[in-house]
Amino acid sequence: MKKAWPILVVDDEEVMSESMAAWLREDGYRVDTASNGQAALQLAKATDYAISFIDLKMPGGMDGIETMMEMRRLRPDASIIIITAYATVDTAIQAMKEGAQEYIVKPCHPQEISMLVSRILKLKKLQSENTILRKKISRKYKHHDIITKNPRMEEILALTQEIASLRSTVLICGESGTGKELIARAIHYSGARADKPFVSVSCAALTETLLESELFGHEKGSFTGAEGQTKGKFELADGGTIFLDEIGDISPKLQADLLRVLQERRFYRVGGSDEVSVDVRVIAATNKDLPAEVKDGRFRDDLYYRLNVIEIRIPPLRERREDIPLLAEHFVQNIASELGKDISGISGDALKVLIAYGWPGNVRELENVIERAIVTARNGVLEEADFGWLTQRGSAGQNWDVPDVPLSELERRAIIAVLERKRGNVKEAAASLGIDRSTLYDKLKRYEIAH
Repeated sequence: MKKAWPILVVDDEEVMSESMAAWLREDGYRVDTASNGQAALQLAKATDYAISFIDLKMPGGMDGIETMMEMRRLRPDASIIIITAYATVDTAIQAMKEGAQEYIVKPCHPQEISMLVSRILKLKKLQSENTILRKKISRKYKHHDIITKNPRMEEILALTQEIASLRSTVLICGESGTGKELIARAIHYSGARADKPFVSVSCAALTETLLESELFGHEKGSFTGAEGQTKGKFELADGGTIFLDEIGDISPKLQADLLRVLQERRFYRVGGSDEVSVDVRVIAATNKDLPAEVKDGRFRDDLYYRLNVIEIRIPPLRERREDIPLLAEHFVQNIASELGKDISGISGDALKVLIAYGWPGNVRELENVIERAIVTARNGVLEEADFGWLTQRGSAGQNWDVPDVPLSELERRAIIAVLERKRGNVKEAAASLGIDRSTLYDKLKRYEIAH
């Protein structure tokens, strides 16, 4: 295995470089030598060295720090060790600041070199294995930016493929932060409209007047500040898909306007007199219980039925805890890279904390929690202590006496206990469990619980 790791020694003192090369060759490594920085860079262009030992002081206009910086431009992942006979605090700080992994002082001892190389290569081997594992996990569990191994989520992803090329309206239901827009994008980009626009609109973010203009556009002079004709999101999405997020928050007037668009595929711009026709697939999403909203008169029943041609219900993160390690590792990898933090992973104890937490904010909250931990982390791996503040929220780290039974049995017992506490009131039990009534009814049927 050692022979697979090439090592470079750069030193203008031939005796020093050959001695070090000989020690390393005795340990079974393949070793090249160079007497100056220019020669070292030529070798580095041809070979990706696992470790490069570079002397700090060298003739020829390029010292060890400059050689290291140029080498890291060629090989960003290079492990570089600076060696010198002129050890000072300033040079050590500069070497480490510019990217040296280690800083050692001459005379070097064979045993010291062997232990140093062994330690660095063990870390490289582990990082390589982690990279390979992450790629395998990504290929196995990642579908259109959705990472899961939960059976219910896999059924949803299979459904997105089946309905991708249909024109039928889709209603995606789920709590905030569960990834409703990701599912909508998976539907769009899996079908015949993939090369056409995907336009997203948050219906909760705008007032009625602004949302109407945002959806349907407006004509010049239709209101103060309307200086010219502007296309709305429906026109911009022509041929593609419009995603209407938080559809349960739109006003009665816009509910009527949207119903007409769904029925006729035509509408008027605000202040306009000419009808605009569009070919748009509508995918809507909500975190509200729309049947209850219809029953209470806050949402039109005819619009609900128009939207609910194909319904997709996304389970909250607490109902698919097997996805938490996958998502956590994914966020660690992406966020650490974006922030430039050297964080390689997350410990098993830290994962236990995350798995135990309730996640009221779902996947979005998990992403935010991981980012906070990365920002404040002091080590190269996220540890349980990095999430200590999370356990203080009261949703995690509780000292429950958890029986040794499958997770499904725990869920069944929890549902029975809450129903008993709520005297059989399904609506109140669902609210206490943090799920909607339809989800609770599904679970009552699955676990054969009388109510």
